[in-house]
Amino acid sequence: MKSQQPFRVLYQDDCIVAVNKAAGIAVSADRWDDTKERLDKLLATAFDRVFMVHRIDRDTSGLVVFALDRETHKQLSRAFEEHQVQKRYIAVVHGRPCWKETSCELPLVLDGDKQHRTIIDKYRGKQSGTRFRVLGNAGNYSVIEALPETGRTHQIRVHLSSLGHPVVCDPLYGTVKPVLLSSFKRGWRGDPLEERPLLGRLGLHAAELVIPGYHGKTGENLVLNAPLPRDLSALINQMEKNFTVLG
Repeated sequence: MKSQQPFRVLYQDDCIVAVNKAAGIAVSADRWDDTKERLDKLLATAFDRVFMVHRIDRDTSGLVVFALDRETHKQLSRAFEEHQVQKRYIAVVHGRPCWKETSCELPLVLDGDKQHRTIIDKYRGKQSGTRFRVLGNAGNYSVIEALPETGRTHQIRVHLSSLGHPVVCDPLYGTVKPVLLSSFKRGWRGDPLEERPLLGRLGLHAAELVIPGYHGKTGENLVLNAPLPRDLSALINQMEKNFTVLG
């Protein structure tokens, strides 16, 4: 029996392929982790050759776009570098923010400590910005929409942690403690010894990309959406049943 591929193709044309990546697989190699199973290698097998345009964290699920030729790679890479591409993420975080909407513009330094984490440094850090909106609260958790205006490594995770609301199950910037239904469902009466976690991995998903002027002569934007993975969708569905604040 074949194992299931850790990605699903969402969109494909002669120039690009967009996939919905599962959590737990790296987009490409980096200095510290050159694992054998990587998204770029798997796609190269299926499409002969792909060119990485951008990346998301190994433990983040969601949208990743690859170019299929050098010219498209050059154009899209420039669009991402110049922050022309609109990105939207969905996160489940600890706590209940006192704000409905806010922005975080703390400057960030990549690989800033012995754990290779991104750190906040107002003197050496690069300009970074993320807008946040609360979609709902359940117990001591919240669902957040994140709109990054820059693309620093771990930017959303660091900015949310700095606001006092780290992403759930984040081993670098929060805690690895899994999310249990009993922790927010009112009147829960299950057996605590048999309860299984709703989510035990990073609660962050790259949900949408808008690439401006992609469609040639018409100049129309290309809008790509990645459905939530089953585990994160199940958690958010359960939270919605217990929401106290609606977005």
